[in-house]
Amino acid sequence: MTVLFSRPGVTVSVENTTLLVEGDVEVSLAADLAASGVKWLKHTELTSLGLDFSRVEKASSAAISVLFEWLRICRQRGIHIQAILFSAPLRRLASLAELDALIDQPAATLAV
Repeated sequence: MTVLFSRPGVTVSVENTTLLVEGDVEVSLAADLAASGVKWLKHTELTSLGLDFSRVEKASSAAISVLFEWLRICRQRGIHIQAILFSAPLRRLASLAELDALIDQPAATLAV
C-alpha cells in the first residue's frame, strides 16, 4: 500500500490497482485530497483501476466531488474504471443525487 494523502481522519492510498479513500472527506480537505489522487493518476502507468470509497462512513458531497475529479482525469488519460465502490451512506447520497448510473455502470462509458 502506498499512502498518497494523510490527515487526521482521512487517507488516500493505492492498494494494488485501486485508489482508496478512507475516513471522512471534509470540504476543507477535498481539494488537497483530490489533488493527491490527480497527481498519482497523471503519472501512473496503469490502464485500468478501481476507485474505492467504501471506507468513507460519512455521506459527503465533497467525497463525490473528489470522485468526479478523479473520473475526469481517468477519462483524459484513457484509464478504464473497473469498479467504483461506495459505503452505504455515500451510496444513499449518490442515489438521492440521481447518480446511480455512476455506481452501477462502468465509469468509462459515462460522460463526466
